[in-house]
Amino acid sequence: MKASISRGSIKGSVPAPPSKSYTIRGLMCGALGRGKSQIMYPLGSDDTDAASNVLRKIGTRVRHNKTSWTIEGGDFHTPDSDLYCGDSAATLRFMTALCSVIPGTCRLTAGASLSRRPEEPLLNALRQLGVKCSAPNDLPPVTVQGGKLKGGITSLPGDISSQYVSALLLVAPFAEKDIIIRVTTPLESKPYVLMTMDAMQWFGITVAFNDTMDEFQVFPQKYQPTKFRIEGDWSSASYPLALGALAGEVEVANLPTESMQGDRMLLDFLQGMGAGVTIGRNSVIVTQSKLNAVKADLTDCIDLLPTVAVLAAVAEGKSVLTGIARARLKESNRVAAVGEGLTRMGIKVTEEKDYLTITGGKPHGATIDSKNDHRIAMAFSLLGTVTGKVTIEGAECVGKTYPEWWDVMKSLGGRIKLDGE
Repeated sequence: MKASISRGSIKGSVPAPPSKSYTIRGLMCGALGRGKSQIMYPLGSDDTDAASNVLRKIGTRVRHNKTSWTIEGGDFHTPDSDLYCGDSAATLRFMTALCSVIPGTCRLTAGASLSRRPEEPLLNALRQLGVKCSAPNDLPPVTVQGGKLKGGITSLPGDISSQYVSALLLVAPFAEKDIIIRVTTPLESKPYVLMTMDAMQWFGITVAFNDTMDEFQVFPQKYQPTKFRIEGDWSSASYPLALGALAGEVEVANLPTESMQGDRMLLDFLQGMGAGVTIGRNSVIVTQSKLNAVKADLTDCIDLLPTVAVLAAVAEGKSVLTGIARARLKESNRVAAVGEGLTRMGIKVTEEKDYLTITGGKPHGATIDSKNDHRIAMAFSLLGTVTGKVTIEGAECVGKTYPEWWDVMKSLGGRIKLDGE
């Protein structure tokens, strides 16, 4: 599907969609507890559907209602077929660890994009805990022979994916003895690990960790059923907020301004660039103004790369975005995809191993290949409202995390035409 975007003026208010990351963590914690839990105001999307579906295949009852999902967990069995995780990396990594406590053999498969992303650091960490697991050439499909998790000491790098650490933390309470996780390189995307421990705490699990977050300790415990309310998603909210900075005024409600989510850093970047930002108790208003270049360290908020990059494209001066190396291992090589898209729109981009330099100017319309990456599609749609004559190819990929995105843009005054309309 293609989305054609014309220049327009933006004004309005929208709610932030529920957090994908918290929804998936809530599903996993609910499945790990024996009894009935409720996930309040969850996100329905391709990724959260993938998590629900694989949990059902191992014996967890997951029922979707409009405003809450019910999870009955704690009684796992060997699946009768592969566990297909789609392109949800969190689902694949979390389930790989969870399968270590399911008797028998589990085989986890993935979609085309996720099948190109490495799994060996997590598998190696599980092997140190006595788990038999493998993946051909370090890539999915992943096979896990589960049963009992012995516990002990394990180590893994922290600069590839924080999801590896989160996966180990989620399953650690099931071990026969304490598990100590040592992170051998600086842990990036720390907020996501904090979110994992926050979700676990709601379900009665305690994790000990040091100030530098390079060592975690979990003793044997039991997940307790609970009601878990999902907060608004700062990653998805970044798009309407940036749209306000580029083309008018946007209020985003249902947005916890004291959130642990790392992508809350967008507020700092917007304020640093000179956008008008008004912060309320549970909402943020962003108004258009002349934007200045920014130096943005994205180490702990890597998903903001496309959003900050398109803001930098219209800002005065040279913006430098650092801490971006891991973005090459997302749904697409986001560093290359951002550079390609901005170059097509007439913006100068210089790419190095761990940073991009973007010289702001006057971008023009172009056809953008989304690379089937939801964040690339949504970010470049923002520039279309400024320049006009932008076509996003593969526009349906927004269903991964923000299925309503094109309708949201229209509700704010965006001029969007989708194939078939």
